[in-house]
Amino acid sequence: MTAMSSPARRAAVLAATTAAALALAACGSGGGSPSGHGAHSSPAASAPAQSSAGHNAADVTFAQGMIPHHRQALEMSGLAATRASSAEVKTLAREISTAQDPEIRTLSGWLTSWGEQVPAPDADPHAGHGAGHGMSGMMSDDDMERLRTSSGAAFDRAFLSLMVEHHEGAVEMAETQKSEGSHAPAKAMAEEIVTAQNAEISRMRNLLEN
Repeated sequence: MTAMSSPARRAAVLAATTAAALALAACGSGGGSPSGHGAHSSPAASAPAQSSAGHNAADVTFAQGMIPHHRQALEMSGLAATRASSAEVKTLAREISTAQDPEIRTLSGWLTSWGEQVPAPDADPHAGHGAGHGMSGMMSDDDMERLRTSSGAAFDRAFLSLMVEHHEGAVEMAETQKSEGSHAPAKAMAEEIVTAQNAEISRMRNLLEN
């Protein structure tokens, strides 16, 4: 009796297992599309959260400070086209504009993606310094007026001396970003700023000495 019952039990277990597998397959086919869509949409839905987790307060400070800092450099460089007498100064000014204008757009894009405020174009360029943005090297209104009202060799010397100070401030901000930021692309930009602007500082000092 016992020997007969063991195969019977195995058959019953096999039948139950098969029925359960069929039921699961039917359930899977009925809900396949919605659950599959959910699986594909999950990474996209979580992407903003991952992006937010990839930056910190230092990254925001860097972007919000460097934008007006770069804008002022563009304004200074723009004056060189009509006021500078030195071809080297005009070339340097063009190179500064070419490098920093795209960086402004990139920095603005990061802030927008992080849900942070992008400094307005007409905002006071010195306002961020008091807010803790560490905008070292920003020119005062008097400095900018000095550039606007000079020309020729006087402009060249004023532009070079003021831009050296401006670049030194940018390098300081970028060094802080390198050590305190967490957003890898922002840290990479900071590294590029340090390298490029230190090289330009050397060029400008050489021009001032000659």
